[in-house]
Amino acid sequence: MTAPFRDAHNHLQDPRFAPVLDTVIAEMREAGVQRCVVNGTSEDDWPRVAALARAHPDLVIPSFGLHPWMAARRSSAWLDTLTTRLEEFPTAGIGECGLDRWMRDYDLDDQRDVFLAQLSLAAERNLPLSIHCLQAWGPLLDCLRAHPGPERGILLHSYGGSAELVPELAKLGAWFSFSGHLLAPHKAKNHDAFRRVPPERLLIETDAPDMLPPQEARAFNLSDPNGDPLNHPGNLPAIAARLAAILETPVDELCTRTAGNFQRFFEG
Repeated sequence: MTAPFRDAHNHLQDPRFAPVLDTVIAEMREAGVQRCVVNGTSEDDWPRVAALARAHPDLVIPSFGLHPWMAARRSSAWLDTLTTRLEEFPTAGIGECGLDRWMRDYDLDDQRDVFLAQLSLAAERNLPLSIHCLQAWGPLLDCLRAHPGPERGILLHSYGGSAELVPELAKLGAWFSFSGHLLAPHKAKNHDAFRRVPPERLLIETDAPDMLPPQEARAFNLSDPNGDPLNHPGNLPAIAARLAAILETPVDELCTRTAGNFQRFFEG
């Protein structure tokens, strides 16, 4: 397969990859994954994201963000630290950030403050912003309606909202990325949302090492030291083939389209 593969969202810096990281990177390159966005989630992992970007500049686009699951553990200097990272990597993205009412004991007001600070920074610098949203589409829409985002738009990673929300989110500048999680049997109801995304706003991702796809969409079987299965970023071609089938389009066509979208959103 000669299609250009671009992974719009993964976490290569995750400690679960550390023992086999060189092998994983070699295998994803061999599988045809030519570029990927590595998303930080907290001050603790931003140095690992930066190290990957320095070591593999042709492969890795860094993104530095404070995830809602990590927001309560931030330091008082988190925003200054984030700004410093963006000055070190001027073409980096911001994220993973967002809103989450699925997690236990969530503090939505605090999440909103953290998210809006990152949205403002992305708008000020016109940087790619990768957004996580779980069971918080109403609050996210309120934020996006009330606060301008970056001119290039925002990315809703591993989109799990309804098909009905897609047109309004697109009007607010949203791009939409889908992972192999969409291929799980219980996610069939989300296929309508996937089909409704404007082709020029569509991206694909792995979210590796999480969002493990069904076995038929795994080219690589990887486990952590405890034996728990991990999603390998080299699974992207197998995931793409099955996403293309949902759209009833050739996989090369889907991957060429999403590679162009990737370049416009992250590198344009």
